[in-house]
Amino acid sequence: MVTEREKYFFDLNGFLLLKGALSSDEVQQINSAIDDLLPVQPNEWKGYVHGHTYGDEEGLNLQQIYEGGEPFEVLIDHPSWIEKVKYFVGGAGTFDYNAGPLFIDESFASIRGPGQAIGLHSGGHEGTKRTQFRYYNGQFHCGQINILMALTDIHEGDGATMVIPGSHKANFPHPDFDKHKMHSEQPSVDNVEGAIEVHMDAGDAILFVDAISHGSAKRVNEGNRRIIVYRYGPSWGNTRHGYVPSQELVDRLTPERRRIVRPQDPLIPPA
Repeated sequence: MVTEREKYFFDLNGFLLLKGALSSDEVQQINSAIDDLLPVQPNEWKGYVHGHTYGDEEGLNLQQIYEGGEPFEVLIDHPSWIEKVKYFVGGAGTFDYNAGPLFIDESFASIRGPGQAIGLHSGGHEGTKRTQFRYYNGQFHCGQINILMALTDIHEGDGATMVIPGSHKANFPHPDFDKHKMHSEQPSVDNVEGAIEVHMDAGDAILFVDAISHGSAKRVNEGNRRIIVYRYGPSWGNTRHGYVPSQELVDRLTPERRRIVRPQDPLIPPA
C-alpha cells in the first residue's frame, strides 16, 4: 500500500525510490532471460520482442519485453509496486473494473554502454495529458506512472537516471532544456542545474510520474547499464509505438495480468 510519507514525497518530488523491489533471484532470472534474447539489432525481432532505438547514442531497447518469458510476466503486477501504481494513476470508481483500471502502454529493457545516455525530456510545462500529474478531489489522477527497475548496480559513472525534483509541477521549461534534450548536441542530463542522479542497487526501482523532467547521465564506466521500464496508465490508453500483445501472451497470462496488458477483449463480428 501507499504510506503517508510516500504520498507526501511523491507529490513533492514526483518520484519514489523503492529499495529492494526485486529479489536477487528475480534479478538473476531476468538478466538470464535477457541474455537468452541477445544479441538483437535495431529493427530485429526475437519472437515478439523488438530491437529499438530513439536515434541518439542511448543504447538498445528491447521493446515488448513482457513477451520475453515468465520472468518478465511477473513484473506486470509485481507486489512491490502494483498497489502504489494503482493509487497514483487513480480513477477508482471511474473505470470499468471488469476491464481493469490500468494499462501498460510500453514495456522495454534498456542496455546502455560507455559513452551512452538519454537526453532531458518531459516536464510539467508541456501539459501533456498522456503523462500529466494531477491531484484533484482527494485523489491522484496521473496519466502515466513509470516503474524503472535496476538490473545492475547504477552508481557514480554508471549512467544513472536523472530527474529534476518538482519539475512535474513546473510551469516553464528548464532554462537549459533545449541544450540537453533528446536529439540535441548534448543529449544527456549531466551538469543540468537542479537535476540529481538517482543511484540504485540491482533490484531497486524508481516509481515516477512521466511528467517529471528526466533523462540520464552519460555512462563513463566499463560494462553495461541494464534496466527495465514498465509504463502504466489508465485502462483506456493506447500503445505508444503501435505494438500489440501477442495472443500467445494473452492466453498464458493470469486474469489479473491479462487485464493490465489488454484491458478490453476485441469485440468483432463472427467470421
